[in-house]
Amino acid sequence: CLSDPPHFDQVIAATRYGFPVDGLIQACKYGGRLSTVRTLAEILQQHPPQRADLIVPMPLSTLRLRERGFNQALELARATALAVNAPVDAALCMKTRETSPQTRLPWKERRKNIRGAFVALRDITGQHVIVIDDVLTTGATMNELARNLKRAGAASVTGWVVARTVAAGSAA
Repeated sequence: CLSDPPHFDQVIAATRYGFPVDGLIQACKYGGRLSTVRTLAEILQQHPPQRADLIVPMPLSTLRLRERGFNQALELARATALAVNAPVDAALCMKTRETSPQTRLPWKERRKNIRGAFVALRDITGQHVIVIDDVLTTGATMNELARNLKRAGAASVTGWVVARTVAAGSAA
């Protein structure tokens, strides 16, 4: 991080990615069980960011959205907006191209895979933006979206995720 600092200012992860949260996330994301969103949102709300002008859910590509039928990050954003008293803007950013699923790639290839995949569609100069997602693994996707939000003028970008994967043997 010191030699190549991330574009986001901080990430708040409510919990580690593991039992039972991993099952809830997978049931929502891959099983279409939107009933899990309430529980995931409650977990997320236990660790709210301090400052927010705007909430941006992690965008999905058009194909992935069509396949899944919903964006789990948008559902989480809607369920948590009151906790930080900020509006949700699902139209601010879009994913401009299909990418390989990050979960199928080695950690070192994830950054290259996601590079240039997002665009912010309007000026947000001076705003403190929260990006909501379900899981943070390497941070490559969050970093790329934050890069584009900062280009659009964001004063700060905070990632707010339900769970963070932790490498085996790591204390973090």
